[in-house]
Amino acid sequence: MRHPDLEIDLLRAFVAVAETGSFTAAADVVHRSQSAVSQKVLRLEEILGRRVFERTSRTLGLTPDGERLLVAARQMLEFNDKLMREWREPPASGTLRLGVSEDFIPGQLPKLLARFGRLYPGVHIDLMTGLSCTLLEAYDANRLDAVIAKRSGAHPRGRVIWREPLVWLASARYELDFTRPARLVMLAPPCSYREMMIAALDSVRREWTAACTASSLTGVQAAVAGGLGVTLLGRSFLQEGMQILRAPDLWPALPMTEVSVLGEERAADLVQPLITFLGESLALRDEACLAA
Repeated sequence: MRHPDLEIDLLRAFVAVAETGSFTAAADVVHRSQSAVSQKVLRLEEILGRRVFERTSRTLGLTPDGERLLVAARQMLEFNDKLMREWREPPASGTLRLGVSEDFIPGQLPKLLARFGRLYPGVHIDLMTGLSCTLLEAYDANRLDAVIAKRSGAHPRGRVIWREPLVWLASARYELDFTRPARLVMLAPPCSYREMMIAALDSVRREWTAACTASSLTGVQAAVAGGLGVTLLGRSFLQEGMQILRAPDLWPALPMTEVSVLGEERAADLVQPLITFLGESLALRDEACLAA
């Protein structure tokens, strides 16, 4: 017996809803109306003969069948997108000397690079990670073709591809004690995180002391999770065993941090596929964060 075909646009709509948690947000991702996305999901459920979402007036979640489908749907979309790129775009090939800052969505970066490697198997990535200032120095010395780095300073460089709020992070066991100076975990200077942390506390006349100085952002995370003190980082650095401090009078509000890419003119045939891929991937992640 011949089974009906699963249409790619139905799967794309389903994945968008699953990843954003909202039909409204998914509509922006797939560039369709909310009602069109809803109809596509209903059509998918009709073809499968299963419900993929549990809907109430306030919540939207995957059913067990929906969770199973999400894994297969992502694989099918990735294969479809890879095939279309191979047929409709000149295959990217060569070595890309890429510098990626530790600031750039640390929990998701390995997955993004792995997926990029599957979509563009002809591109060999010579990867360098580290602090933004170190990567920019390597880029200026022509040791890197492209850099994804934190955007800061009086003369910011590159095109912004990622934004997220800065937050105060502490151990989940951390107890507020405003009778004593704030114990800070920070990187050695020069460091924009360090400068913003000190300026923010000085603005509310909050006394502080350096409890730990680390040489990497991984070290900062470990020290904070271990309870040595408080730090200022992007929200994506929040991990198990840590909390975001919310006391605006003594832990003042913070601005957004921005990550930009440099190198579009230096290795355009290799950098452009990377930027296109990151743009599509981060757009989905942005929608998911807004819907959360």
